[in-house]
Amino acid sequence: MTCAEEQDDPFPVDDCLFSDTFHKDSVYNLIGEELKIRQVFGANLGVAAPVWEAALHLCRYFEEQSVELRGKRIIELGAGTGVVGILAARLGAEVTLTDLPLALPQLESNVSANMPPSGWPSAPPTVLPLSWGEDHTNFPSDWDLVLCADIIYLPETYPLLVETLAHLCSNGASVYLSSKMRKEHKTPSFYQEHLPSRFNVELVHQDEKQNNNIYKATLRTGQ
Repeated sequence: MTCAEEQDDPFPVDDCLFSDTFHKDSVYNLIGEELKIRQVFGANLGVAAPVWEAALHLCRYFEEQSVELRGKRIIELGAGTGVVGILAARLGAEVTLTDLPLALPQLESNVSANMPPSGWPSAPPTVLPLSWGEDHTNFPSDWDLVLCADIIYLPETYPLLVETLAHLCSNGASVYLSSKMRKEHKTPSFYQEHLPSRFNVELVHQDEKQNNNIYKATLRTGQ
């Protein structure tokens, strides 16, 4: 199995992370849009390099439930390759893609590669660094949607993520979170304990075969 195929493990083995850099180009057809996504491996990107199945689950959920993205102000956290946010932008949303600084060149490259021939229907996606619990207050709170795909795997970051989400959602944004439910990384505890401490949380889709859940959350009044 190649490094590019080992997508069920959020911590690829070291020789994949730090070997010579290589890339994998993939084409995804989602909600009528064809996205060309480059995944860069061996560039110390770690979990930011692959397109995770949870991201594709979230895209398919939006299609199945006819979630309206056009005209929405959307921010994606831990965007990685950017597949979810880029799709939203292709569908007419005003999108900000965020991740740690190391992941931004990959994001910017994928944004450039996926500009529609006629131009972005709303505005080109903005790519910015965001470290949860540190610089989230530099971002506004007037979003319609906050998107998160397979970013729940490091328990020490869970309080920081909740704090960041609370700021971003303080004016009424809804959060969609798609996660592989990894018990070894205490992913279920995030949805059972951490997120409900400040948010109303609803399980809206469950794929038992892929062990992937999608949740919708809104900040509780007074939080």
